[in-house]
Amino acid sequence: MDTLLSPGFGLVFWSAIAFLVVLWILKKFAWGPILGALQDRESSIEASLKAAEEARKEMADLKADNERILNEARAERNEIIKEAKELKESIINEAKDKSREEAAKIIEAAKADIQNEKMAAITDIKNQAGLMAIEIAKQVLKKELKDNEAQEKYVDELINDFKLN
Repeated sequence: MDTLLSPGFGLVFWSAIAFLVVLWILKKFAWGPILGALQDRESSIEASLKAAEEARKEMADLKADNERILNEARAERNEIIKEAKELKESIINEAKDKSREEAAKIIEAAKADIQNEKMAAITDIKNQAGLMAIEIAKQVLKKELKDNEAQEKYVDELINDFKLN
């Protein structure tokens, strides 16, 4: 028990020599590569963190660009829809105006045709009445009648016999 709590000079000396030799070997052969690997690892981690930060920043920029493009597309879509609605209303109003004009023209033409037909019918009736009167007068003149009553009776017969076209 005493030897563990109070080591001898030789044990301390050789332990120190062994420690120094191990320390020198580690420094000569392992310390540099370990430190280099650690620095490489640290550099790699820093580069990765920097790349991740740049990627995050690029993602944020892309997201902002996408949002801006999406907003522009929505605005353009709304503008196109608005223009289409205005064009539709314009076309409908134009078609309504044209149909009203056509209807008015057709009505005016129909009124003119009706008026012309009416005038033609009146003229025809007048002509037929004139012809009928001439025919009756001609037949009355051809037949000699002595009294007025017989003459009126004969005129009534002619009128009843006359066919209206």
